Amino acid sequence: MSAAEGASGSPGPAARTTRAVLLAVTCLGQFMVLLDSTIVGAALPDMQQRLHTHLSGLQWIVDAYVLLVAMLLLSGGVFADRFGRKRVFLAGVAVFTVASVLCAAAPSIGWLIAGRVAQGVGAAALSPASLALIAAAHPVPQDRVKAIGLWAGFSGIGLAAGPLAGGILADTFGWPAIFLVNGPVGAVLLLAGTRVLHESRNPGAPAIDVPGTALSILGVGALTYGLIEGGSRGWTSPVILVSFAAAVAVLAAFAAVEARVPAPMLPLRLFRQRLFTVSNTAMIVVGFALMGSSFFSQFFVYVQGSSVLCAGLQTLPASLAMVVVSPFAGRFAARYGFRIVVTAGLALAGAGLLTLGLVHAGTGYGNVWWRLAVVGTGFALTMSPLTGAAIQAVSPQEGGLASGISSTTRQIGAVLGVAVLGAVVRTRQAGGASFESGLGSAFLTAGAVTLAGAVFTGLWLARSKPSPTSGPSRSPTGARGVPERR
Repeated sequence: MSAAEGASGSPGPAARTTRAVLLAVTCLGQFMVLLDSTIVGAALPDMQQRLHTHLSGLQWIVDAYVLLVAMLLLSGGVFADRFGRKRVFLAGVAVFTVASVLCAAAPSIGWLIAGRVAQGVGAAALSPASLALIAAAHPVPQDRVKAIGLWAGFSGIGLAAGPLAGGILADTFGWPAIFLVNGPVGAVLLLAGTRVLHESRNPGAPAIDVPGTALSILGVGALTYGLIEGGSRGWTSPVILVSFAAAVAVLAAFAAVEARVPAPMLPLRLFRQRLFTVSNTAMIVVGFALMGSSFFSQFFVYVQGSSVLCAGLQTLPASLAMVVVSPFAGRFAARYGFRIVVTAGLALAGAGLLTLGLVHAGTGYGNVWWRLAVVGTGFALTMSPLTGAAIQAVSPQEGGLASGISSTTRQIGAVLGVAVLGAVVRTRQAGGASFESGLGSAFLTAGAVTLAGAVFTGLWLARSKPSPTSGPSRSPTGARGVPERR
């Protein structure tokens, strides 16, 4: 027992302080990564004017980041487990910070897209390593679930705060400001992380699975590219069909390779754990619907005529709900079980999205804000327990891998949400409907998918059975000591 722990084995004051600082550093890093997923949207009009670019260029300012993050998240988690979570986290912060400065100083659209690619590389290392550091620092399952709750809460807050922060910065200082803010934040993270983070890794990690790593990057990249470009090029265009066909072929080859190599980067046995499989499936739904809800700022701007800054302020109820509820989601999951909390969260978010689908140009804000708050509350209750469930279903040594998979599924869900819900809007408009009606249909679709996810988790999100291949830390109750209420 360390000197930082009390006689009962519980953490002493020094250990609690160290964990609190570690949690603050890792959560801030994750917040920065997720903020950059949505903050750019508010600055696109200013970018178009100053950089003299067209719609395709604007699309790739957003998509270059999303594509690289989706492609590399899984590899980032594997590298963190093998080479050291602190090392990979700090390397990711450094790359992300330098890339942000490059974006802010970009003289042309080409340089800006290159900077966004580099940001994606840094984010793919930073994000899974931050969650793996938290899991390694909290060996007690209940404490781990609470800590992961805060981490996931910051993820949701970062996504929700992006449009508001982007609107304020772009309107006041111009678009480079949305990237410059990452400079001081990254410097603080590097200084604090060097001092307070403790290195951890999987001592039994095998050599890097080079074929599996290459195939996973190519397969996820081809799938993400097809989803991103399908809406603009057409879902039946040759490029998109080839992209999806390549994704299917490469991912099938990836599964075949992983089933045969002695040390796979993605052990397929993990998916025999129902808790792991169902939580990651539900995370796709969360990513899908969460990106769908981000479309609502367009309702305020293009339907009700608000400014970009005002629209950001009008979406605050969703962000505030996440800020208030997220810290409690992990505690609720530790007390009541993953299934109850996740199902309730998805049900709330789905119901909120359905009510958003019923608003129209003449709906007063007093009858809109509470709907946004319901959606934010639902997602706040959902994200951290799902992330915690995925982590709990594996051994502590595989924390980076599990976090990488969880983040990858959410990212793919987000790309799928933008593609599918954007297609719903365009299809309605092509049929003669207004943009307002198209947005309403998109929200109704997102709500229906989310409610279906609530039914799915209510039926299937239960604890995993003990597995001798998942490590000795698993308790007889499954899910490493966290009892799942049925």
